[in-house]
Amino acid sequence: MKLSQKNEALNIIEPAYLASLSSLLWIALYYLPIGGALLRLILPLPIILLHLRRGTKTAFEGLIIQFLLLLILMGPIRGTLFLFPYGILAFWLGWSWFMKKNWWLSWCGGFILGTLGFFIRVFALSTLVGDNLWIIITRASYGLIDKFIELFNLPLSPSIRIIQLVAILLIIFQEMVYVLTIHILAYSLFPRLNSNIPDPPKIINGFVDLGL
Repeated sequence: MKLSQKNEALNIIEPAYLASLSSLLWIALYYLPIGGALLRLILPLPIILLHLRRGTKTAFEGLIIQFLLLLILMGPIRGTLFLFPYGILAFWLGWSWFMKKNWWLSWCGGFILGTLGFFIRVFALSTLVGDNLWIIITRASYGLIDKFIELFNLPLSPSIRIIQLVAILLIIFQEMVYVLTIHILAYSLFPRLNSNIPDPPKIINGFVDLGL
């Protein structure tokens, strides 16, 4: 009876605590001018940890608590943006590892969600600031292509389609690296919190060992 009451109490306390921690990380990521790269890496970890410790139902409740908390603190647009991709990505990775799925599935699904979330954020922030942020991304892509052409002295003049394609490929590559880094970080950190995720594939096992 006491064990059951303890579990019920933990099922209430842990979602509230970890959802609040994740909310604070999102607020810090949004408003602080420094530490953005580190905050992006650890932002999904509290909900993932909750999923591994308490299961899918409790993790979903924690995600709802975080959404409502941020909705109140930051408003409908800024509060909702954490879902794309961080909240949804955290839930996906937590579910994948809770169900003992391999890294290939969790990684591929993760960077697809991350890429879609990136474009949703660009659209939402463009609406918020009243400017088309995709143009800024396209200009950055053109700058990179232009430097590459100058470096190798190539007689090329990239079209707008090529520039936008390179921008999309760079976004996908960024999300692939980001999600893989979360895998490595979780694999090294979670065992110390009495939670485990599946072992990495043999093909990248050496790389993960270096990360440890």
